Amino acid sequence: MAELTHRIARIEDLPALHALMGRAIEALQQGFLTPEQVRASHKVMGLDSQLVRDGTYFLVERDGEIAGCGGWSWRATLFGGDDSVIEREPAPLDPATDAARIRAMYTDPGFVRQGVGRMILALCERAAADHGFRRAEMMATLSGVPLYRACGYAPIEQVSAGPIEGVMVPLVRMGKVLGA
Repeated sequence: MAELTHRIARIEDLPALHALMGRAIEALQQGFLTPEQVRASHKVMGLDSQLVRDGTYFLVERDGEIAGCGGWSWRATLFGGDDSVIEREPAPLDPATDAARIRAMYTDPGFVRQGVGRMILALCERAAADHGFRRAEMMATLSGVPLYRACGYAPIEQVSAGPIEGVMVPLVRMGKVLGA
C-alpha cells in the first residue's frame, strides 16, 4: 500500500472535494444521526471555498486518489460551507487572543481508520501554530468527536444547527491548546 501524501487544495479540486464530502456525510454520520439529521447535515456542513482561496485547505492522497481533506483558518467563521445555511464571517482573527479555526474535516469512507484524519489535523495545527495561533477550535460532528478527543480536543459546548426543514443537527464545539 502506497504512503499517504498531502498538498494544498486547488480550485480545480473543488468538484472532487464536494463529492468526497457528500459520501462522507452519508456514510460516516450513520449511527450518530437520524436519517433526517443526515439529510439536514448537507445544509450545515460542507466546504467553504474561501479556505482553498486562502491556501489553508489540505488534501491527503494515496496513489492519486483523495483520501481526505480539511483545513484551518485565520478567519472568524467556525463552520459551514458555500452551500450551507450557516452565515460565514470572513473577519480576520487575532492569533494573540483568538483560536484558529479547524474547518471542514472529511475522510473518504474507503479510507477511514488509516490515519487520514490525524494527518490532516496535524497539518492544520502545525500551520496555525506557524502563524502564531496558540489555540484551535472547531465545530465537530458527533462522528468526529472520538477522533478529536483522541487528538487532545476537549468539548466546549454542545450546540444544534437549524432548524433545517424542521430538523436540528447536533454539533460539539471543541478546543485545544496548540503544542500542549
